[in-house]
Amino acid sequence: IEIYSLHVDCKVTSRFAHTVITSRIVNRANESREATFEVEIPKTAFITNFSMSMDGEVYPGIIKEKAAAQNEYDTAVSQGQSAGLVKITDRKLEQFHVSVSIAAYSKVTFELTYEELLKRQLGKYELLIKVQPKQLVKHFEIDVHIFEPQGIQFLETDSTFMTNELTEALTKVQNETKAHILFKPTLDQQKKNSELDETLLNGDFVVRYDVKREATAGDIQIVNGYFVHYFAPQEMPVLPKNVIFVIDRSGSMTGRKIEQTRDALLKILQDLHPEDHFSFITFNNKVVEWKSSLLPATEENVASAAALVQTLTARGGTDINGALLAAVGVLDKAEELPERSVSMIILLTDGQPTSGERSVEVIQENVQKAINGKYALFCLGFGFDVSYKFLEKMALSNGGIARRIYENSDAALQLQGFYQEVATPILMQIEMQYPENSIEGLTKNNFKLFFEGSEITVSGKISNELDLLPVEIKAQSHMSNLTLKEEANVKEKEQVFQNQKYIFGNFIERLWAYLNIQQLLEEAISAQEEDQKALEAQALDLSLRYSFVTPLTSMVITKPQQQEELANKPTEAG
Repeated sequence: IEIYSLHVDCKVTSRFAHTVITSRIVNRANESREATFEVEIPKTAFITNFSMSMDGEVYPGIIKEKAAAQNEYDTAVSQGQSAGLVKITDRKLEQFHVSVSIAAYSKVTFELTYEELLKRQLGKYELLIKVQPKQLVKHFEIDVHIFEPQGIQFLETDSTFMTNELTEALTKVQNETKAHILFKPTLDQQKKNSELDETLLNGDFVVRYDVKREATAGDIQIVNGYFVHYFAPQEMPVLPKNVIFVIDRSGSMTGRKIEQTRDALLKILQDLHPEDHFSFITFNNKVVEWKSSLLPATEENVASAAALVQTLTARGGTDINGALLAAVGVLDKAEELPERSVSMIILLTDGQPTSGERSVEVIQENVQKAINGKYALFCLGFGFDVSYKFLEKMALSNGGIARRIYENSDAALQLQGFYQEVATPILMQIEMQYPENSIEGLTKNNFKLFFEGSEITVSGKISNELDLLPVEIKAQSHMSNLTLKEEANVKEKEQVFQNQKYIFGNFIERLWAYLNIQQLLEEAISAQEEDQKALEAQALDLSLRYSFVTPLTSMVITKPQQQEELANKPTEAG
């Protein structure tokens, strides 16, 4: 079985990435063999299309509601074939895997399409392409076209497998608003050495970039009556933080995990700003407050906290409820904090609640009642023994986010990386306002916090014949209340994307649908049961209308001999 051609074709238009992977495989044997198409794609992406072509027949993947697809599949397959075509493989990726039997001397072409909105983190967008052909490929290429009407500020490529020879196969061409990256290694360049037919191509190929920003009220782009508004203010003073680290030191954290936690916390302490206030709570079956109140991040206090961190050891049970309520208590009674400051609790745990209150529903309720919208709660789940669903619901119900920390050698870096994302809040209570009577289907437009290096994205449908789209942004900064205004000329904005070979159809409409689905699914996690059903119904409707494989839909793949398989989107919560 030989993969004689593998193309990754990616178009990024205004942060929205559309990637097509095409693999052509030939069976050179004189009997039928199994051909496998196995690729890893970003977790944040939604598959939108898949097909197999062989012997002049095309076998498309059809996207249906998950429950309906499952019933159909169960009826069709009573032989107990497994249907796990997509599974999470690591922190950023999930794997799509399909096999088909091909006749002697025959060919098959697999084609997979997926889309995602690139998210700005720490001042850059990242396009991640996983390269793992597992054999030498005669025609191999990665072809990336980027079009950013705001202008490209910087662009870099990075790869975990590059050698000097392979660098020669990489070309980059760039002007003000466009970039073209082509990676096309020959068979010889792909080889580990001239004697062996082993490939060097195994790892990540990454493109990172950022765009130029001038307008204070962000940038608006419009295609076919849909708009997207990007807002990422720069060079603003950082809001002081009041942060409480709530650290699990139960028995399961013993060994590597507690060491990595100590390493990360020592680095994070060094990153506190002098105007920040902070404290620590450590917990097993007992909850221990380092100090009874928040302390300013002076050199002396930071050194004293570092000494405490050095002594962290792990044993005992897990009283998550007691620890979080203690943290809220410290913030509630804190005095003399800067008037405009951001209060947050960062919880790190690796297990289920085993001491104190053990019901996750009761803990969620207690914490939400205690926080009552005053503070942001961020939950980090270390490893796979945590109930990620519980942590995610608790974080999203309290204005924060959850993240899984993978138990790898880089766990300390993952912890630091997460902290860096939330370390520099520069705006609070951001409201993005648009003319009510002329905009439909607006995505989320109120945000509690904006962190430096990230970006706020709002999208909607312009319902009336508008000539000008006015926007107004209200927010609180360190020093004052801001109001920013901007007007977009609809016709001029529409012109930007005319006659661009980069554009794939109504890409802003697809971006709008993608963003909407992501937000509806996120909202559903922390909603009450009736609301949850309504939110999921809306997300399902959009997933089917725009053909996205989301956690609510399945792709039914029919193979020759009428065999059916299902591709489902996995979630971090399992």
